[in-house]
Amino acid sequence: MTGAPPRGLDERLRDTRAKLKNDVDAWIATSGSTGGGAHLVPLSFLWDGTAFLVSTPRTSVTARNLLADGRVRLSLGPTRDVVIVDRIAEPVDPASDTGDAFATRTGFDPRRLAEPYQYFQIRPRRIQAWREENELRGRDLMRDSRWLG
Repeated sequence: MTGAPPRGLDERLRDTRAKLKNDVDAWIATSGSTGGGAHLVPLSFLWDGTAFLVSTPRTSVTARNLLADGRVRLSLGPTRDVVIVDRIAEPVDPASDTGDAFATRTGFDPRRLAEPYQYFQIRPRRIQAWREENELRGRDLMRDSRWLG
């Protein structure tokens, strides 16, 4: 525990937006009834200011879960400075400029691989952020796809 006072909404929004802009990797949790069940993997992402773009092999449990159900939860940051994002992922075929932006940002270009990859767009519906127990109250920063504040 840091003993630091809880951040106000404006500071949390600023910190969270910086994390979305500057981080490149997140934990992606999916669930599905296709035999894959609940699944957690680290994936690189591109944040464009309104949505995440991720890519994973089409045959992976993650892709199968997202194609069957779509529910997804992303987690960024360490345990004591976490951002949690909830939404439904939608399969997309990125335009060449989006694929280029993803490759540039993440350092990974799935289009160059022999194994087919599926891209998914994730527009946040809810975003939460907290550091310690004293920030659990007020952890919602976005509800129903709208930033608070």
